[in-house]
Amino acid sequence: MSTKVPLRKASALIDKLHILKDGQLDLFINNLLQSKSRTVLGFLNQHGYNLAVENPSVLESFANIDYLLRDGAGIKLACQWNKLEPGANLNGTDFIPALINQSHASAVDVDYFIFGTESPWLEEGARQLLHGRECHLLHGFHPADQYVEYVQKWARPEALSIVILAMGMPKQEHLAWRLRESSHGAILVVCGGAIIDFQAQRFERAPSLMRKFNLEWLFRLIREPQRLFARYVLGIPKFFYYLVANK
Repeated sequence: MSTKVPLRKASALIDKLHILKDGQLDLFINNLLQSKSRTVLGFLNQHGYNLAVENPSVLESFANIDYLLRDGAGIKLACQWNKLEPGANLNGTDFIPALINQSHASAVDVDYFIFGTESPWLEEGARQLLHGRECHLLHGFHPADQYVEYVQKWARPEALSIVILAMGMPKQEHLAWRLRESSHGAILVVCGGAIIDFQAQRFERAPSLMRKFNLEWLFRLIREPQRLFARYVLGIPKFFYYLVANK
């Protein structure tokens, strides 16, 4: 997999995207499950792009993700702006359940770790996501060293460790590299954002029609205007400014 590669501009993240076409997801997931390597998978959306422009340490964390997938209409426009094929829209809320379901159906020996959110959402979300299978849980407010030590203690060297980080940006991207580098065996670290809160039904997903037309952000803004005002109302104009300024 990739080694640390510094990037000077967030626009370089668009070139780094691992573009998948519709119909390629199952094969991609199978390759992840069969790999014996140490891998970080993440998602780049408009909010993440803004953070990467504004903070060099966030840019570095995104640059060190092995597979960076396109999430949302904003990054689709960024791809088109850079004359790149945007491929399929992927986000953690849909991708991670597909990954887990495929891992259950495979013959791969897996240890599951879920780090993030808080009780009781953590336990309920993990139960729903893993269909009741055993996993290792820690809430999302520990120091980074504690997560690293926890995986080292409980991960079996003969198994693939799948670690779902449900902490939000940029904490999960910062932690993902540390988990990857400190692992003694095969590991797949996935930056999952609000996946566990959605699985626990703490947050409601947008109707399928809104998701189809890339309007899930609007649904979330209407539901949580105070928390998401800066991310969307201020963040979307900033994103377009950054997109042009960083060309």
